Amino acid sequence: MSRSSIENIELVVRTIAQTSLDNEKYFTELDGVVGDGDFGISLASGFGAIVAQWDTLDRSSGENFLVGCAKIISRNIGGTSGSIWRAAFRNAGKSISGKEELTGEDVVTMFRSAAAGIMDRGGANLGDKTLLDALVPAADAFEQTITNGGNTQQSIDTAAKAAREQVEETKAWIAKRGRASYTGERSKDTYDAGAVAVAMMFENVAAAWEKF
Repeated sequence: MSRSSIENIELVVRTIAQTSLDNEKYFTELDGVVGDGDFGISLASGFGAIVAQWDTLDRSSGENFLVGCAKIISRNIGGTSGSIWRAAFRNAGKSISGKEELTGEDVVTMFRSAAAGIMDRGGANLGDKTLLDALVPAADAFEQTITNGGNTQQSIDTAAKAAREQVEETKAWIAKRGRASYTGERSKDTYDAGAVAVAMMFENVAAAWEKF
């Protein structure tokens, strides 16, 4: 029996949330190297609230579900982190307004819309050593695989691989946005916590999708 699009969205969001909760300490430690050390705590706060309010979320459409998640995030994550994650979820939801069953192309649109929201709210671009440097290559890989006839599992797998590879590449970069950018050369040879989190989220979604 095939799953509905809302069930698929629930699986992805639940996996993202669980990744955030399971790795709160790890993400915080990564962020503490050259950042302000609150990234893992912030994520856990926002996604923990989503899990706590899981049964109250509006599932009448994918848009309503994701916008509902965005509202919870905005109430539970402060600062820039809150605004960019809220924008990501809200934009992703709005991009599928009126759609009941999603295609691979719709998923690509969701990725692109989420990235655009993050850029708008956070002021970052590709190359600034932020989570965008994992998210956008993952979206590119997903789109390429879908376009070439790959199925959803294959597309998520290639997206996860691209995100992880880019995390390793960006390690050598100097951060240009966020608290890490204040440290200049010291940000070289360090991982960006947001990029690592995105890569792990993709990897965990790929594993969950295979089992679901």
